Amino acid sequence: MDALKSLLPFYAGSVKCIFIDPPYNTGSAFSHYDDNLEHSLWLNMMYPRLELLRELLAEDGSIWITLDDNESHYCKIMCDEIFGRNNFINNVIWEKKYAPQNDAKWLSDNHDHILCYAKNKEKWRPNLLLRSDEMNARYKNPDNDPRGSWKAGDLSVKTYNANTDYPITVPSGRIVNPPTGYCWRVSKEKFDEMVADNRIWFGKDGNNVPAIKRFLSDVKDGVTSLTIWKYTEVGHNQQAKQEVKLFNSEDVFDTPKPEALLQKILTLATNQGDLVLDSFLGSGTTVAVAHKMNRRYIGIEIGEHAKTHVVPRLRQVIDGEQGGVSGSLNWQGGGAFRFCELGVSVFDEYGSLNPEIKFADLAAYIWFLQTKTPFVFSDGIKPHTPLIGVHENTVYYLLYNGILGDKKPQNGNVLTRKILAELPDLADFVAQGKTIVMYGEACRLGDEALRQNRMVFKQIPYHVTDK
Repeated sequence: MDALKSLLPFYAGSVKCIFIDPPYNTGSAFSHYDDNLEHSLWLNMMYPRLELLRELLAEDGSIWITLDDNESHYCKIMCDEIFGRNNFINNVIWEKKYAPQNDAKWLSDNHDHILCYAKNKEKWRPNLLLRSDEMNARYKNPDNDPRGSWKAGDLSVKTYNANTDYPITVPSGRIVNPPTGYCWRVSKEKFDEMVADNRIWFGKDGNNVPAIKRFLSDVKDGVTSLTIWKYTEVGHNQQAKQEVKLFNSEDVFDTPKPEALLQKILTLATNQGDLVLDSFLGSGTTVAVAHKMNRRYIGIEIGEHAKTHVVPRLRQVIDGEQGGVSGSLNWQGGGAFRFCELGVSVFDEYGSLNPEIKFADLAAYIWFLQTKTPFVFSDGIKPHTPLIGVHENTVYYLLYNGILGDKKPQNGNVLTRKILAELPDLADFVAQGKTIVMYGEACRLGDEALRQNRMVFKQIPYHVTDK
């Protein structure tokens, strides 16, 4: 939760795809995390995290959540409230087991749910999946058409229209009509044009019911994903266990996901260079696959397996390990990652500004607090000065931690006439009619001086809140 909050000032609205595999609340106690929360506690744990994840998601981004029957339906209701019911995409069914569980007390559970929501359904569109060799093999060329391989498509449709219900004489002389209650897909004139263009197939002997020739060269570059994902396509639980054994065979993670499953999600939801986030990182499958697929990524994990499982896994990925989806992606290794630990909070346990917080961190926090946009140094604005940035018609300055050499009082700066004269670009901003918001520990200027400089002073720490 704290890590998600710390990301907001830098990545709000920037994440293209979020994948999370939270505790399923199955009543079991796994060795790497507690999965035995009371139902209401589980909901209370998930709700604020989902709210933060939504803030991090880009307008054209999507979130994918894996769960089983214990909490998926309740999570769906929560997500309807947080993301908006109109932004629900689908409930994908993943076949996680390939064999029946004969000792099951009731039915043998062999699937998980993957809930998919868009930040804005009108702006999000999934990518197409690559066509498989099996799909392409369905196209043949029995008449040696110079346009290449094709397959026959039905010329009749069930939506009846009397204007397209007409007899057709096939080359053998036989007369055929649409099936009862059906009509042809095209008009008589269009049909004659298609015959002339050799786009109608009457069979090898010219005696078949006419069919439309659909050329492989005319189909989409990819295929639309279905909502049932078979284990033969995206892997299963046992396969995932075998994959994680490659980097930690002594302490195998309890509930990993197969790399092929993440590859499919990232293929649908992202392009190269997009930012991916997993805030229940587990054994690191998401970041390992994102690395191999040339996506940027952020993974968050509270447990020690961040060090015992994720870091060794990413190091092996960089070294070119050939497990999981490496072969299908022709992965040869390379790249780098940074391992970060959570820093100090903005406020201490008493609600006061934490004296250990650095200038850049406080600046990022204030910027997001005021603008609700990620903090970056804009063009022409250099770091290590009090000038945080310009948003719309407002300029933000921060006097803190001796940024201009005024180290009295401790850890802050006082706005005086001398300091005012040293503020970078202040005169230009005032001339442009911009509003100046100044954060500092104290102000020694009068109301008239503030008015002349179009300045609003906000005192640290009292005005550094999210209220």
